[in-house]
Amino acid sequence: MVYFLIILIAALIILAAAGLAAFKIGIIPKRVKKPETDPIKIERAKWRKANNDYLYSLNPEDLSLKTPDGLTLKAWYVPAENPTNRFVICVHGYNCNGPDECSHILRYFRNVKGYNYFLPDLRGHGRSEGNRIGFGYLDSKDILQWIDYLIGRFGENIEIILYGISMGAATVMLVNESNPPEQVKLVIEDCGFTNAYEEMVNTVKNTLKFNCPFLVSLGNIWCRLLAGYDLKKDPDPVGKMKNAKNPVLFIHGDADTFVPTYMCHKLYDACPTPKDKLIIPGAVHAFSYYDGKAEYEAKIDEFTSKYL
Repeated sequence: MVYFLIILIAALIILAAAGLAAFKIGIIPKRVKKPETDPIKIERAKWRKANNDYLYSLNPEDLSLKTPDGLTLKAWYVPAENPTNRFVICVHGYNCNGPDECSHILRYFRNVKGYNYFLPDLRGHGRSEGNRIGFGYLDSKDILQWIDYLIGRFGENIEIILYGISMGAATVMLVNESNPPEQVKLVIEDCGFTNAYEEMVNTVKNTLKFNCPFLVSLGNIWCRLLAGYDLKKDPDPVGKMKNAKNPVLFIHGDADTFVPTYMCHKLYDACPTPKDKLIIPGAVHAFSYYDGKAEYEAKIDEFTSKYL
């Protein structure tokens, strides 16, 4: 009996440690990135630097916001070349930041479309405070707070387009499913996941080369305890899609294995509002704009013309 108890306690300790390790890997922000080794990403890093240099050359306004849980969040704001009441909020993805993820589309949204350009750093990322990644759930609440800031500062008659990539795409879908203010008019999501739990299971499978949902479930226990949300129930764009309020444009690369392309189709099928879809041939995760710029911009032109 004693040996059985010892074995049981040891097993519980091992499971708890494995879950905590999974939580730390998935939910604790990684502020310092490893050097890129993938040639495609090395090339993208050069593009990002050039795009960031252009962003900073416009002298963006440095904004701060205090969340109800005491974090200071940061954002950049660049007004359009000509006065307008239209704003685009560009939301970055997992373990990235606003400029690195979204400055590539600044020229299009600001200089071509003529929108005011708003670029937040999500909690735990970039210049914003936080020691937990929100996986879109906590972030959607923060974006709603930024939306209230824009309405309070620029007036009730503004129009807001939500644009997000990867986890940022999940974020803007969750905002759209949370009854956002009427100033939010449409959503553009690029390579967003269906559900954070499903996405983490896929990531673990790609990393370990075998399927291990049990490990993610163990990490989810710690996520509920230490981050305050459930990976299955809370960052769940597909499950909450029935509550979507505004039109949604879904974009994905058909060579995406990080957030598999089937997730885009699943999200699209679940969406009850006016919608459209663009699949870029050969594009891997978060590369659709780079690999299909003309098609990407043409689809956004078509979508915004129809629903704004």
